Formats: sequence, C-alpha cells, structure tokens
Amino acid sequence: MNQKIKEKTLKRLKIIEGQIRGLSEMIEKEKYCIDVITQTSAVKKALSSVEDLILENHISTHVIHQIKMGEIDKATVEILKVYKLKRK
Repeated sequence: MNQKIKEKTLKRLKIIEGQIRGLSEMIEKEKYCIDVITQTSAVKKALSSVEDLILENHISTHVIHQIKMGEIDKATVEILKVYKLKRK
C-alpha cells in the first residue's frame, strides 16, 4: 500500500472510531434524534472518504501495474469492479 495513503487512511479511521464512540454516548444519553442522525451522516461521509483512499491506492498500484504488464483486459475488469463498488 502507498505509505501516504496508508497514513491518511489510518488517521481517518481513528477519527471515525471516535465518532462511533460519540454516537454510542449520544444513544446512551438519549440525545435528540436529529443530532444522532446528523452524526451518523458524518460517519458515513468519513467512511466514504476512507473508501476513496483505498480505491485510489488500488488503482494507482494494482491496476497501473496490470496495465504496465500488458494485462489490459484484467485492468479493465478491475476498473469496472471498482466503479460498480463505488456506486453502491
């Protein structure tokens, strides 16, 4: 894994970990539902950013390697797989 992407990913995951703990506390304290939903939306957005980093790493390492090795069909399948996963 690209070291810069790995560091960013781990940093974001630690932030998400804190957000999840915060959500648990909000539920325990019976906070206002809209505030809880706002926080869950923030967690989803943060997870999406982690996903983006991992996909960036995959394309910039594995897929590029496949292209350089002449495995164009395999690279195309990988790109389409990434595209379909991201759309979910």
